[in-house]
Amino acid sequence: MGGLWPVPDVLAYLAGRWRTRRSVRDLASGAEGRFEGTTAFDALAGGGLLSRESGAFTWQGVTRPAERTLRYEPGAAPGTADVRFADGRPFHGLDLTSGHHVVDHPCAADLYRGEFTVRDGNHWRTVWRVGGPAKDLLLTTDYTREALDTQGPPNDRP
Repeated sequence: MGGLWPVPDVLAYLAGRWRTRRSVRDLASGAEGRFEGTTAFDALAGGGLLSRESGAFTWQGVTRPAERTLRYEPGAAPGTADVRFADGRPFHGLDLTSGHHVVDHPCAADLYRGEFTVRDGNHWRTVWRVGGPAKDLLLTTDYTREALDTQGPPNDRP
């Protein structure tokens, strides 16, 4: 996995636009899907960030538009965040001060276990394992700061 990248302030780190690529595997059936798009973390009035993910999700050969909105609000400890759904319901806390965070989110009869890993200043990953009576999923999402995509690799810059 390589080294972890400690993040002293998760909101400052996430701010901006990220290329987003997610693989989705149904571990029970073997079906696989993917999401490709962007996630924009924009400032909220009063502090925090509004995360807007948009792109295309392909599942069983069918591609559809997909989007998700979350709120990242300042957490109780410096540099942390409380992640909420768009309607304000709590989702999970987020502390990347070590570069790594694991969190559980119960949802009805399902359990979502998320693992967040910061690889460096411009790359991070989430892995969600979803288990329950009707779900057995693995969702792996890689984020790359969008500015890197438009400028090319660092060795190509003047």
